Amino acid sequence: MRLIPSHAPVRLVPGALAFFSLTSLATAQQTTEPPAPLAVPVVATPAAPAGSGLLSQTAAAEPMVSQILMRDESLAQVLDLVERWTGRTILRPQSLPATTYTLTLPKQVTKGEALQAIETLLNMNGVALTPMGDRFIKATALNLVRSEAPELIEGSALNLPPSGRIAAKLFQLDFLRVTEFVPQASTLLNQALGAAPVVFEKANAVLITDSVANLQRIETLIQQLDRPILAGVASKSYTLQFAKASDVVNKLRTLLSGPLAAQIGTTTTYQADDRTNKVILISDARQQQFFDDLIAQLDVRADPNTRTDVIKLNNAEAADVATLLSQLVTGQTAAARTAGQESNARQNNRTPAQPVAPPGGNAAAAVVQNAAATETFSSLLTILADERSNAIVVSGTADDIRLLKELVAKIDVLLAQVRIEVVIAEVSLGDEATSGIDSLGLRVEDNKLTGFLASGPGASIGGIGTDGAVTGFADSSGYGQNLTAAIGLSTTPRKNNTTILSVPTIVTSHNKEAEIFVGETRPVISGTTSAASGSTSGLTTSSTVTQQEIGIRLMVTPLIGPDGSVQLEVEQEVEDVLGTVIIDGNEQPRIGRRTTTSFVSANNGDIIVLGGLQRNSNSKTTSRLGPIPIIGDLFGRRSRSNTRTDLVFFLRPVVLTNNTAIDNAEVIQRLEKNPQGKAIKAVIDARPAAAPALPSTAETEATAAEQPAQP
Repeated sequence: MRLIPSHAPVRLVPGALAFFSLTSLATAQQTTEPPAPLAVPVVATPAAPAGSGLLSQTAAAEPMVSQILMRDESLAQVLDLVERWTGRTILRPQSLPATTYTLTLPKQVTKGEALQAIETLLNMNGVALTPMGDRFIKATALNLVRSEAPELIEGSALNLPPSGRIAAKLFQLDFLRVTEFVPQASTLLNQALGAAPVVFEKANAVLITDSVANLQRIETLIQQLDRPILAGVASKSYTLQFAKASDVVNKLRTLLSGPLAAQIGTTTTYQADDRTNKVILISDARQQQFFDDLIAQLDVRADPNTRTDVIKLNNAEAADVATLLSQLVTGQTAAARTAGQESNARQNNRTPAQPVAPPGGNAAAAVVQNAAATETFSSLLTILADERSNAIVVSGTADDIRLLKELVAKIDVLLAQVRIEVVIAEVSLGDEATSGIDSLGLRVEDNKLTGFLASGPGASIGGIGTDGAVTGFADSSGYGQNLTAAIGLSTTPRKNNTTILSVPTIVTSHNKEAEIFVGETRPVISGTTSAASGSTSGLTTSSTVTQQEIGIRLMVTPLIGPDGSVQLEVEQEVEDVLGTVIIDGNEQPRIGRRTTTSFVSANNGDIIVLGGLQRNSNSKTTSRLGPIPIIGDLFGRRSRSNTRTDLVFFLRPVVLTNNTAIDNAEVIQRLEKNPQGKAIKAVIDARPAAAPALPSTAETEATAAEQPAQP
């Protein structure tokens, strides 16, 4: 190693640069300069505090070293040089990492800086120097320095010159949790030390042993991270003059959704206080100007662009459509309110450790809050039904009316219609028959008439082939023969067991109930009132009479499919008089009731057969001439009879195609068979055709707008 003091410059001959060992350097210094205590504070900097380095106890100005050249010097030579420069004795163990040292300091440095470089070089090679008071320095292996009581730094380590000297420092955390910080900070420490941080969890502190340079890095990192979570977050309230606070907040959530929500950050929240009509903002202070400008643009006076329009209906009823639309708007408003409350609750209950999603987290909230304004109804919408003109009167914004017209166009459609032909037959049952269907010899599968039995007494089934297919129709849609002719009910001269009670035909729409009633009404006393008479003594009794319908009632509700299939809900109700009973001196009828409910699926033109509403009637006749059994029977006779009857319903649904010619084909055929059919048909044909429908107001305005203006 070659060392050239600044006060004794040495001129070197080119090509003859000499390398002196540390021992020779020490000898040269003893002959040229008397040994004296070294005082080497850092030049041009304040004196280092106590414990800041190996030369911390010196006071005088240290000499400058212009150049240091070390080439493959041994550890003993390096430690001897440190002893002479510091004036302290180095205590060393028997074994230290054996290696050679090379160091080049080409520029002028102080002895303190040179010692700092040598100390760092030793640490890099596994040797640590620890000051032991004012007279000694302890040299240990780097991995043992933790147990050798390294220097404990009090105060800030940032005031020390950065070096590889091993020291320990206790870091006290205020806001950052030590259990969260230590696992991350451990990756920055010197792993060769084998000195894991010592955590004091209850005190929220950690003791770290490492080089001064690493301790300074840890301290700088703690200064940046050990801060309150809400550092830099400020609150601000905006008092609105024209807009409603909740409307402005909903608008902000719509505008600041998606990628913008990630840029604003999860710590930014804004809530509406409708009680004071304020918007409360909690965000970084640097974002307040952005919200100032945005809220100022939303809080302006704006008259609502409302209008009133009348939407005429062609097929639906105004009251039903108005109720449906009102429920839709009310439900949408309630969903928006619920979604806003859930979003506010999530933002108020979140913790710093949990990531916060953008406002409107669930699916329902996202649809309501993030939908465009043109796809939702405003709070200005009003819907009324005008039953006189069968129209809907709406008042709202242009978008409200546009959306309602689109909805009404989808709702106000012509529902499919079905004509249901019905034949009600009463069949007397013999002892061997279990039902009217068996008595007539019908073959019924899934409530559908598919054929007849070979030995069916009392009836013949026309219009049905032996293969079960229904025939005799004008086309495949089920038009042509009427139902009575199709089933061909007829009786034989030998046995008359079938009576056709009614042959009605009803027409109804999809999901619209139709009703058939065949019977009579009878007066029934429903109440009796007794009052004192004014002129005579006693009570006057008066009765309240109501009309009771007694007969056969058939109610059918069809559901028509797009493929022409029909699902029928059929309710059958039969009431008949079983006898009489005396109530309060009044004879009242005893009414028996039989009801059934069926759900049947059929195709267009299928014949449905329903039965099973049976009734038993007992009758007793006598022509005896006296109470004496034998003598009375000589001049007369008596008899008893038990009769069973069953009601059989035949139904044939025919889906109408809204084509007048096809739908009325069967009626025209019946008219042609009627003696007065030609006269009726002539009157129908003489009627003028329906006038064309007038264009709507919207169509007229659109046509006028397309035409060029006349000069």
